[in-house]
Amino acid sequence: MAVRRPIGALEHEILGVLWNSDQPMTPSDVLAGLDGDLAYTTVMTVLGRLWNKGLVERVRVGRAFAYTSAISEADLSADRMRAALDRSSDSMATMSHFVASLDSARQEQLRALLKKRSK
Repeated sequence: MAVRRPIGALEHEILGVLWNSDQPMTPSDVLAGLDGDLAYTTVMTVLGRLWNKGLVERVRVGRAFAYTSAISEADLSADRMRAALDRSSDSMATMSHFVASLDSARQEQLRALLKKRSK
């Protein structure tokens, strides 16, 4: 039995391939940049879903489309963190648990960032 990816993992892997490219990529290009034995149609389907979500842009290249990311990895992560806080009934508790889960180096980075933003 094949090991299943967590929800959203394939989308993130495909975005990772696009983030590492400085030019638009066809589904074949993306497939070549992925590990594993995915079908071409699976990559096309995921790219279509990412396009519908506004996370990638596409241009026609011959009979196919070539894709680029429409959002940076940092912006996508920030959007997801913000959405998690928005879904929480107690955003203060959620933030508190998140900060407590950070190692000391990341907590210090967060302090420095907050200090810089407050100026």
